[in-house]
Amino acid sequence: MNSPVKTFVNRFGLPRIIIVGFFLFLLACAGGFGMDLPQFLSDCLRRWGMYGVLTLAMIPAIQCGIGPNFGISMGIVGGLLGGLIVIEMGVAQIPALVAIHPMFAMWVAVLLAILIGMVLATGIGYLYGLLLNRVKGSEMTVTTYVGFSIIAFMNMMWMLMPFKNGELTWPNHGTGLRNTISLASSFSGVMNDTLAIKIGSFEIPTGVLLFLFFCCFLVWLFMHSKTGMAMSAAGSNPMFAKAAGLNVNRLRLTGTVLSTVLAAVGILVYAQGFGFMQLYNGPQMMGFNSVAAILIGGASPRRSKIVNVLLGTFLFQGIMTLGLPVVNMFIPESNLSEVMRQIIANGIILYALCQAKEGSGRG
Repeated sequence: MNSPVKTFVNRFGLPRIIIVGFFLFLLACAGGFGMDLPQFLSDCLRRWGMYGVLTLAMIPAIQCGIGPNFGISMGIVGGLLGGLIVIEMGVAQIPALVAIHPMFAMWVAVLLAILIGMVLATGIGYLYGLLLNRVKGSEMTVTTYVGFSIIAFMNMMWMLMPFKNGELTWPNHGTGLRNTISLASSFSGVMNDTLAIKIGSFEIPTGVLLFLFFCCFLVWLFMHSKTGMAMSAAGSNPMFAKAAGLNVNRLRLTGTVLSTVLAAVGILVYAQGFGFMQLYNGPQMMGFNSVAAILIGGASPRRSKIVNVLLGTFLFQGIMTLGLPVVNMFIPESNLSEVMRQIIANGIILYALCQAKEGSGRG
């Protein structure tokens, strides 16, 4: 008969216990150093909401059978294009919208950007899904390669696209897009600021968290629909699904498209919270971060749930938020901030991928 402790470890998973323990250790260290814990917890919540939808994009990909989707950069490109088009059109500055309320104009801008990004991502995801259906068994390698390739290709395209808005193009050039696009005049922080609750230095970004939970609810509804359950069945056992009369390729294509569309939404949620859109190599590692987050949350390369997204994103971003300041307190004036950020981020990613390879993740 298993002891309660062993049962808990088996159900929750040893990797999650270690990660949660490390997060609590960082909290204790931050408190011991007299750091502003409410502010750090606010940052954890903000980053949780900002990154959550990008991690959510992993669920359809894993459930449909293509595994962790390192190629969400395909959808991110669609989302970035949606944001650029909205800024070029000056939607947030339309007088009729601003007259109603400046926040209303910003919401119209971000929702229009999301809609355009979703449309573009649908087309991109369809082509991407056709490719993945032709390379069954090598999806992880192909998605990684495709993710890096689209970033390299777009590095050229950002310099050639015919945008004219001065907020987008390089000064004194008139052509080519900047590395970092400010959203101050469009939809910067609109979700974070909506219905925000502030108590001293502790702030809850209610709007962006509600949007994340809403997206999670929509994905949950889809995964429990007839199509979603068929997609999960095709992903877990393609041969049995095919014998049962399911079109496995079509279901894989559906999951790939949905994952790509969620990535387009996710990058815009992230950008509004960050206050900028980063082009060129900015989105290059977002696929790795999203994969690491959902694996840390308890998913495996073949099975994932909404709870894995919420738990994993909070732990990953919480450790990223607290890790660097705590390390700098241990090693003051070390000027190792960027080095330590890379060590912490890549260390978590490596740990998560090792756990996935060992098959230790639990739903």
